[in-house]
Amino acid sequence: MTPSTSDTMTDLLIRANRLKTTPRTGWAQRGVPAPESVADHCHGVALITLALLDLVDEPDLDRATALTMAITHDLPESVTGDLSLGASRLLPKGAKATAESAAMSELLGETRVAASWRSTWDTFESQETPEARLVRDADRLDLLVQALAYERASGTLELEEFWSFAPEESFAFPASRALAGILRSRRPARG
Repeated sequence: MTPSTSDTMTDLLIRANRLKTTPRTGWAQRGVPAPESVADHCHGVALITLALLDLVDEPDLDRATALTMAITHDLPESVTGDLSLGASRLLPKGAKATAESAAMSELLGETRVAASWRSTWDTFESQETPEARLVRDADRLDLLVQALAYERASGTLELEEFWSFAPEESFAFPASRALAGILRSRRPARG
């Protein structure tokens, strides 16, 4: 007996729901109490993507594709968990990408959306389209927004390594670079 379309989609949604309780490991490792979840991060990336779609001077950007990328870019982490930058750099080259690709295949399985979501996710990973580069910018901007929020809330946390991961020149679009510069300028003064 073949599972119904509704059954396979329900299974995907239940498994993806794990992102709501999967903490962003890098923040926890740096002493952030109650760090954001991967789902919190994906929401931030989607919101920033939506904002960038209106700020970036590139009329041919496909809004639906960009927003799908933003929502699904970390979907494999519902299987793999969140690997911090520190942990990822210690893995053999390509190991994280291979694991996330296998996780994406496992998650999507035989769902009706498997081919389209997988294609969109693969495009994001390859960074070959303007939409993929815009969402990568949004991903990094969300990191900076969150770092700023944590630094402001604690008064003592210094999260320089996160700021160093996303220097202004690493952003693909001028609007993204401008936002990154404004975020950097709003960091709390350090003694």
